[in-house]
Amino acid sequence: YKDLVMKLDVAFLALADPTRRAILARLALGETTVMELAKPFAISQPAVSRHLKMLEDAELITRRIDGTRRPCRLNPAGMAEIDRWLALMREAMSANYDRLDAVLAALNPDESERTDP
Repeated sequence: YKDLVMKLDVAFLALADPTRRAILARLALGETTVMELAKPFAISQPAVSRHLKMLEDAELITRRIDGTRRPCRLNPAGMAEIDRWLALMREAMSANYDRLDAVLAALNPDESERTDP
């Protein structure tokens, strides 16, 4: 459990930056090179590489060597970890809302008998 929390901390820290979120959005379209990723940003290629390093450390992307190129792509496993955590949070929120609905129905029994027009 502790390892999962630490992984999520690193992932959410990586996602906190708008440039990194934009990079992930671009990679959602498919694999591309560092140079292609750097084009839309008014930052240097080394700065983009630092962003990519953080995304890679968070296991949200993977990079491979292809000659002199270093193509990047989304890491489905890293994204799945976040999705699993979000699913747990959705379930917890749904359960909380169900309990709240039950409490409100018990407080206002006449309201629960009404139907919406």
